[in-house]
Amino acid sequence: MDLLQTYADKSDGEDQSHQPSTSSPDSSPPRLIPSKSAAPKVDDTMLALTVAKAHQSHSKPIDPSQHVVSFNPTYDQLWAPIYGPAHPYAKDGIAQGMRNHKLGFVEDAAIESFVFDEQYNTFHKYGYAADPSGNNYIGDLDALQKNDAISVYNIPQHEQKKRKIEKMKDVEMEDEVVGGEHEVDPTEIDNPASDVWLMKNKKSPWAGKKEGVQTELTEEQKKYAEEYAKKKEEKGHSGEKGEHLVDKTTFHGKEERDYQGRSWIAPPKDAKATNDHCYIPKRLIHTWSGHTKGVSAIRFFPKYGHLILSAGMDTKVKIWDVFNSGKCMRTYMGHSKAVRDISFCNDGTKFLTAGYDKNIKYWDTETGQVISTFSTGKIPYVVKLNPDEDKQNILLAGMSDKKIVQWDINTGQTTQEYDQHLGAVNTITFVDNNRRFVTSSDDKSLRVWEFGIPIVIKYISEPHMHSMPAISLHPNTNWLAAQSLDNQILIYSTRERFQLNKKKRFAGHIVAGYACQVNFSPDGRFVMSGDGEGKCWFWDWKSCKVFRTLKCHEGVCIGCEWHPLEQSKVATCGWDGLIKYW
Repeated sequence: MDLLQTYADKSDGEDQSHQPSTSSPDSSPPRLIPSKSAAPKVDDTMLALTVAKAHQSHSKPIDPSQHVVSFNPTYDQLWAPIYGPAHPYAKDGIAQGMRNHKLGFVEDAAIESFVFDEQYNTFHKYGYAADPSGNNYIGDLDALQKNDAISVYNIPQHEQKKRKIEKMKDVEMEDEVVGGEHEVDPTEIDNPASDVWLMKNKKSPWAGKKEGVQTELTEEQKKYAEEYAKKKEEKGHSGEKGEHLVDKTTFHGKEERDYQGRSWIAPPKDAKATNDHCYIPKRLIHTWSGHTKGVSAIRFFPKYGHLILSAGMDTKVKIWDVFNSGKCMRTYMGHSKAVRDISFCNDGTKFLTAGYDKNIKYWDTETGQVISTFSTGKIPYVVKLNPDEDKQNILLAGMSDKKIVQWDINTGQTTQEYDQHLGAVNTITFVDNNRRFVTSSDDKSLRVWEFGIPIVIKYISEPHMHSMPAISLHPNTNWLAAQSLDNQILIYSTRERFQLNKKKRFAGHIVAGYACQVNFSPDGRFVMSGDGEGKCWFWDWKSCKVFRTLKCHEGVCIGCEWHPLEQSKVATCGWDGLIKYW
C-alpha cells in the first residue's frame, strides 16, 4: 500500500508541478528508493587503470632505449622529440650518446637545397622567410605584407613586365644611335657626358684590348722564338712518338752474294720436307749465343727455315744461319730499348720489329735497311702483317693503350683502329682464310674481329678465364691453342662459334706470369710450349698427355719454334740470352 501511495503522490506531484504550489507545509517529503541491479558486483579498478595506461601509451613518445615496442605506435609518437629524465651529469639534461651538436641534439630536416637557398636569400634581401616547421613566416612581417610574401626567385608579373619594357627601350635607343647617325648632333657624339657618346662607345666588359697592330719582332724576340720552336720540336719527338735512333746494320757472313750471284738469304734449292711424320727431339744440336741479354722471340724463315731471326732485350735483332755455318749472318740495330716482337712477311724478304721504344720498324732482311718506321707514341706488344698475298702491305699492331692499329705500309697512314679491349693487347692471330682475326688482351678476354671492320663479332670472357699472352693456330686451321696464365693451354675452335674445347687441355708446365710461346709440330700431332723454369714441354695432340720435357735454359724458356721442313728439329730461346737447336 505504501508503494502505491508513493506512486500516487508522484503522479499528483507531476500534475501539480504545472500549477503554482499550494501544498501545505505539513505534507511529508516523497521517499526515493535506490535502484537495484541484478548483475554481480565487479571490481573495475584494474580495467580503469589499463584503459588509462593504454591512453597514456598512445600519447607519450617512445623511449629510445627500449628494444621492444609492444603496441603499434602512431606516426606522431615515432617522430616526437626525445624526452626523459634529466641526465645527472649533463647541464642541459641530454645524455652524451644523444648529442650530435655542442648545443644538444639537432634533428635532420628534410629540405631541398634549392628551397633552403631561396629562403636564406629571401631573408637576407627582404628580412623575412618561411618557417620550415609550420605554415607561418618569421622576420619582418611589415616587409612581408608590403612585398606580398614573394621570395627572391619569384619575380612578380608586373616586375617582369617592367624589366621587359626597359630592355626594349635600351635596344631602341641603340638602334637610333646606330641607324640615325646623320640626325644626331655632332657635338653630342664627341661629348663623353652625353648618352649618345656612351651608346656609341659601349664595349662589352670582356672585349679584348687591342693596343695596335703588332710591329716587327726585335732580334732578341726572334732568337727566343727560334729556340722555343726547336725545344718544342725535340720534346714532341721524344714524348709523343717513339724515341729516334740512327738505324745501323752489320753483316757478319763471308760475302753477301755467292759465286753464282745468289743472295745470302736465298733458300737452298734442295730444301724440302724429309718426311711427313714429326718426331720429338731428344738432344741438343747447336747453340747460338750472341745476345748480351735475354732473347724475347725467335722466328724461322718462312717455308724453308734455313735462317732464324731473333729479337733480343739488348735492343738488337739478329739473323742466324741454320743449315750450314750456324753463325750470325746479320745484326739489325735500330731500337733504343728491348725488342718485344718480330714477324716475317710471307716470302721472308722483309720483317717487322716492335720495341719498347714505341717504334715499329719494317726492315729489308737482305740489306738491313729500314724501309719505314711507325709509331703512335704507345708501346707495341705484337706486330703482324696480313697473311694474304695481296694484302702484304697491311700491318696490324696491338698496343699498350688497348688499341689495335692498322697501317698501310705503302703510304704510312693509319687506316683503321680496333678499339674495344679494356687492357693492353697481347696477340693477334688470323683465322678463317685471313678474313677474321682473334686478339687476346690483359683484360682476360678474347675478341674476334672481321678484318677491316672495327666491331667485335665474338667476345669470349668467362669468370674462370685468365689472361692469354700467347696464341698459336693449329696447322689444320680449325683450332687455336691459347697459353693461359693459370698454367694450362686451352683449345678454342676457329669455326663460327669459337667454342672452348673442354676435352682438350694441356697442363703440367708452370707459366704463370710469363708470355711463353705455344706452338705445334707441322703435322699437328704435337703441342709444345716453354715454361717459367727453362723447360720445353711436348704433349700429344690426341691424348693430351705429356710426351717429353727437355731442360733447355737457365731461367725462362720464352719461345719455341718447330722447324718447317726438318720435322724433328726444334729451336728454343730463353732469358739467358741463348738460342738452342734440338
